Amino acid sequence: MAFALNDAYNKCLHTLISADMAPSIGKISPEFASYAKGMQEIEESNVRSKAEGDKVLQAYEKSLPTRQFLLTNAITDSATQTLRFRIPLDIIRESIPQIGEFPYSLPSAAADSPPLAGATAHEENPEKAVTTTPTWSGPTLFIKGARSAYINHRNLPACRAFFPHMEMETLDAGHWVHAERPAEFVDAVERFLRAHTPTK
Repeated sequence: MAFALNDAYNKCLHTLISADMAPSIGKISPEFASYAKGMQEIEESNVRSKAEGDKVLQAYEKSLPTRQFLLTNAITDSATQTLRFRIPLDIIRESIPQIGEFPYSLPSAAADSPPLAGATAHEENPEKAVTTTPTWSGPTLFIKGARSAYINHRNLPACRAFFPHMEMETLDAGHWVHAERPAEFVDAVERFLRAHTPTK
C-alpha cells in the first residue's frame, strides 16, 4: 500500500490487493511477537520434524491451521537435519515495534471519520493533519476476513480515502484469509484481475 502511494515508484503498478490489512497505524498484536518467539524456540530446541515443531508452537498458538501456516516457513537444515526457518527471525523480533507503522498520515478526506485504530494524536487532530496526503487511483481490492478486526469501521474510511477506487471482498475467515480459505481467496483474486486487466 505504501508502494502504491509513492509516486516515485508506483508507475509500474496496475492493480493492488491487500489481504486483510488496512493502511493504518497501530501497535502490532502480541500474538505476532509470540509467533517469532515460538519459531525461535523451535530452532534452539533442534527439533527434527514439523510434528515436533508443532508441539513447541502449541504453547504459543491454539489454532492448528495457524501453526501449520507458520511451519510452512520451516525447512530441514542439510547439515544438522534440524528445522530452521527461511525467514530472519532475529530481525523480525527486533522489528516488531516498527511493523505496525504506516508512512502516510490520514487523508483530509477522512478527517471527519472516526480515528484510526491506534492513531496518533497528530492524526486525530484535523487541524494538524497533512493536507497533501497521497492517494492512488488504481484498482484496489481489500480481501477481509469476516472474523478479523484488521479492517474495521474505524479504519475503513482510511482505506477509501487512500484508495478511492477500492473494492471489498469478505471471506468467512479470520485474519489469515489466504490460508483459511485458499480456494475462495484465489477465486476473488482471479475475478478482480480479470475485471481490471487491460485488453490488448
